[in-house]
Amino acid sequence: MSVIDAHFHIWRQADLPWLSGPMQPRIFGPYEPIRRDYPMAEYLADIAQSGVTRAVYVQANWPADRGYEEAAWVASVAAETGWPHGIVAFADMTAADVRPALDRLAGLALVRGIRQQFHWHRNPLYRFAAQPELCRDPLVQRNIARLADYGLAFDLQVFAPQMAGAAELAAACPGVTFVLQHVGMPEDLSAEGLARWEEGLALLAACPNVVVKLSGLGTFIHRNDADHITRIAAVALRLFGAERCLWGSNFPIEKLWCGYGDLLAAWRAALSALPEAARRAIFHDTAARVYRV
Repeated sequence: MSVIDAHFHIWRQADLPWLSGPMQPRIFGPYEPIRRDYPMAEYLADIAQSGVTRAVYVQANWPADRGYEEAAWVASVAAETGWPHGIVAFADMTAADVRPALDRLAGLALVRGIRQQFHWHRNPLYRFAAQPELCRDPLVQRNIARLADYGLAFDLQVFAPQMAGAAELAAACPGVTFVLQHVGMPEDLSAEGLARWEEGLALLAACPNVVVKLSGLGTFIHRNDADHITRIAAVALRLFGAERCLWGSNFPIEKLWCGYGDLLAAWRAALSALPEAARRAIFHDTAARVYRV
């Protein structure tokens, strides 16, 4: 079965302050093995023999004022290598008017969406956004609603306590498809924590313009765990249905603890009991539709 990887990165270390500056604690733990360039040639070597035939690049946090430059560089890599097939770029949704940035990005044919990470947590190591309620900010809602005019999706990254606000954001922007990152980032794996995560996930699943990306589940446990994947994926599938789920590798982050083949094998095993049409939706069709690849 042909697979679309709906979430991967390539990078040049010098462009990324979090890779090129002083070593800082990160949400995914020690990262010395990926504190270097990760070029397209290495990604293509990683996916060899995997069945991946297309891929979507997701912004990797270049400095905020270089969002267009990041997307343009990835587009140049695509022109040279044929990969990736879509780009999720960065634009600042807290700007007074995001349209000038979107107008520039619209000139790059591969841009399919925007990601700005809104996740905020009490634990500063897990915190990215400046404050927890960006989804409820009227300015942010107004800017994200404008993505509909450009035919762009919004990759939404929040924790469970932020999901009620994220559902309000999705309702305020009915013309925009939201792609919930990393299955809603379940970080508290206690019974109570998982119950809160599932409750928030259900609020987002009730929004018809939200789909969920099955990715990044090694982030908080720092390993490739088939049982963890199976447990989390089962909830997402029950709430969203396969036609609103898409798979992404989150490489090279997941490369910290596993190889690409082992990661994809764990996901295939977790979903092996599903009908073929459902597996095709998750591994191919939903991403092809959402990102137009």
